Amino acid sequence: MIGKRDKWKGLLGLAFCCVLVSCGVVGDAWEMGRTGGAASDQIMLVRAEPPSLGHRRLVSQSGVYPDLGIFLGQRGAPDFVAETNSGDRHYLILYYLDRREAYACRTKAPRTREVEFAGPYAITEREFKTLSGFKRDGQMKRGNL
Repeated sequence: MIGKRDKWKGLLGLAFCCVLVSCGVVGDAWEMGRTGGAASDQIMLVRAEPPSLGHRRLVSQSGVYPDLGIFLGQRGAPDFVAETNSGDRHYLILYYLDRREAYACRTKAPRTREVEFAGPYAITEREFKTLSGFKRDGQMKRGNL
């Protein structure tokens, strides 16, 4: 039987696999819908200036899920966020490169605003190198390197 921790690790691995395929105001339903489609099954760079898609998604999701806002207030913004859906659940994976760890969160039920958090999970050396390269490339495109 697969344990809860193994399921979360599997989801974390699934989210990371999305990066190999493609990388790429609160309460405003139009913005949620517009960015939601672009964010589905993606790993996104989180950058406040200029605001990246990952940053906009975290801001909007924090409005929907207040516990996510509290979590981010305590731990700070991640370097990357991955989003995916499975059945009636919504999943976010938050990657913190400086700490080499990731957290998984999922909605508890479609009509609640509650989320469950799991982690921290260690980021593998391969994940770290891949995401660090994406972050460096994102900074180079901004001209900040």
